[in-house]
Amino acid sequence: MIHRLPVYLLALTLAVPAVQAQRPPGITEALTQLADQPATHVGFTFDRSMLDYARSFIDNGNAQVKRAAASLSSITVDTFHYPRPAFYTPEAMTVLINTYHAAGWKHLVNANASPAESAQPNNPITDLWLHFNGAEIDDVTVLVRGPREMNLIQISCVLRPLDLIHLSGHFGIPRVDPNAVMVPAPNGR
Repeated sequence: MIHRLPVYLLALTLAVPAVQAQRPPGITEALTQLADQPATHVGFTFDRSMLDYARSFIDNGNAQVKRAAASLSSITVDTFHYPRPAFYTPEAMTVLINTYHAAGWKHLVNANASPAESAQPNNPITDLWLHFNGAEIDDVTVLVRGPREMNLIQISCVLRPLDLIHLSGHFGIPRVDPNAVMVPAPNGR
């Protein structure tokens, strides 16, 4: 993801403090315990002014993407690289899931992933958490766990659910995987 960003935008993200999506208490600790090994970490945040500037690069012909992009307040991307294939500790994942659930977030999971695949994925596994304010989404967290890389994308916004599809593939938001079958997680997950 990072290699596609123009260098001047990346420099801007390092120079300007930004408001990040609301992260429930305990999430940072759960994330640090998720993998069985230390990782190198790269992170950056686009605040509202940077997103306004980045919107000027979006195709003017796509009004749905432009409208959805205007609803974004900030996007934070954290990438963790592991020196060898990671084992994602199921107990730490349970703590992460329960922490989001206790804070009122809705969890969607890829129905194609088995428990064994979730702990040691051969292909990226995606978890999506949505926080609603009425019928609108005000925060989104996307966790993509791969064999040697984990990405955490946090979005602060005021979006309709359909807007997420329009934004996929833009601003570092992962493209919607046509093979993924995202379903609501079972109660309490």
